[in-house]
Amino acid sequence: MTQTPTGTPIRLLLADDQAMVRAGFRMVLDAQPDMTVVGEASTGAEAVDLTGTLAPDVVLMDIRMPVMDGVEATRQISAMDGTSARVLVLTTFDLDEYVYAALQAGAGGFLLKDAGPAELLAAIRAVHSGESVVAPSATRRLLERFLPSLPKDCAAHQAAEKRLDALTEREREVLTEVAHGLTNGEIAGKLYLAEATVKTHIGHILAKLDLRDRVQMVVLAYDAGLVRPQP
Repeated sequence: MTQTPTGTPIRLLLADDQAMVRAGFRMVLDAQPDMTVVGEASTGAEAVDLTGTLAPDVVLMDIRMPVMDGVEATRQISAMDGTSARVLVLTTFDLDEYVYAALQAGAGGFLLKDAGPAELLAAIRAVHSGESVVAPSATRRLLERFLPSLPKDCAAHQAAEKRLDALTEREREVLTEVAHGLTNGEIAGKLYLAEATVKTHIGHILAKLDLRDRVQMVVLAYDAGLVRPQP
């Protein structure tokens, strides 16, 4: 089983208000040579506090918890100074308005709670390496489901639009296709580019807009009106 490049196990924090769920996750995760569970939290507030003190690499975050929900906890962890912790949201069903809010708050992706052990482990490793673990198409479904019913924030829309000014015309085209849920290969075919060139453009977009992954690219594209939900 592949370990992290330094050989140091991935440090995990489990945040779920159900002790049995945490115990089940711990059994699976602690059995992996490249992972170690460093703490458990039963509320979002505890998750924030423990992230500050235990410095986990990845937080497995339940959405619906008492005291502070997983969305607000994700927002606070993402904004926290001195931590590089990534949040992987756990949910019982994918078209959940809380999941959309968590992605906006900075989560690296989401995973259904009924996912198998192999899928869970792969998701943790992907999030730890800086990738997103939700397909852009799934993010698009979330946005199209919930964006029309959300209150319009003109200031946020204008700010998102302004951020796109930093992009070249080709980068805007690539961002648009990412937001439509296309893979790198599909974008390359549609825009008559080499796939390596598409990857380069995506790297530039992430850097220029200070985004962490494709999920945040999709959210920003919708917030800016670059693409719009289907009726």
